[in-house]
Amino acid sequence: MKIYNQLLNTIKEKGAAYLVLLDPDKLPENKLAGFLKHCEKSGVDGFLVGGSLMVNGDFETFIEKVKVNTNLPSIIFPGSITQVSSFADAILFLSVVSGRNPEHLIGKHVLAAPSIKKSGIEPIATAYILIESGSTTTAIYMSGSLPIPRNKPEIAAATALASEYLGMKLIYLEAGSGADNSVPNEMVKSVSNQCTIPVIVGGGIRNPQTAREKVENGASIIVTGNYFEDENNWDLIKDFASAVHIKQSILV
Repeated sequence: MKIYNQLLNTIKEKGAAYLVLLDPDKLPENKLAGFLKHCEKSGVDGFLVGGSLMVNGDFETFIEKVKVNTNLPSIIFPGSITQVSSFADAILFLSVVSGRNPEHLIGKHVLAAPSIKKSGIEPIATAYILIESGSTTTAIYMSGSLPIPRNKPEIAAATALASEYLGMKLIYLEAGSGADNSVPNEMVKSVSNQCTIPVIVGGGIRNPQTAREKVENGASIIVTGNYFEDENNWDLIKDFASAVHIKQSILV
C-alpha cells in the first residue's frame, strides 16, 4: 500500500495521524533505536526524517538505521536536495507556496526529481505554508521567504485552496521547529474548511491539549519533534498520540 493511502486510512480510522520528526542533527544515534521503539509502543503512526539545516548528521546512515529499527513509515522531510534516500518509504515533495522564492517553489524540485525517481520512493506533493510564530525559524531563514501573518487566516486558506487546485496532496501549516507559538486554531480551521485534502500542522506544539485543539479545528496530521529532543519528555509521547487519535481516546 502506498504511504499516502496508508496515511488516509489512518486518518479515517483514528480521526487524525500522529507523526514524529527525527532530525539527524538532534537525535544521537545511540538513542535512536530506543526512541523508535518507545514511539511504536506509544501509538505513533510514522516518522518524518530530515531538517532545514544539517551540520553533523549523516542523513543516509541515519535513515537506514531508522528503517532497521522500526516498521512504521519513514517519510523524508527534506531540507535540501541532498536529503533523498532509497531507504525511506516516501518523501514530502515540498513546495514553499507561502513565499515567492522561485527556487523553493519549483527550482530545487527540478534538481531533486531525477534522484527521487531513481531512489524508487514515493513522492507526495505537499504545499508547505510557513506561518508567523513569533520568531525567525530556520525554515523561514533558509527558504528566504516571509511567513503568512498569524492574524491572516484568510491568506492561508486561499493559499491552501490554490495549492489543492494545483494538485497538491497535502497542506502543511508550519510554525517552525522550536517556534514560540503554534499555528493559530482559527487558521487551522479556516484552511481545513476550505480544503478537502489533509492538513498537517507542526511547530510549537508542546503539550497534548494543544495537539488535540489542532485536530478539533480540522487538522488531519499532527507533527512534533523539537519537544522530544529532551529525553525527559519521552513519557508524554503516548499522551500526544491519544490526544491526536480523537476517534479512539478521550483526553483527560
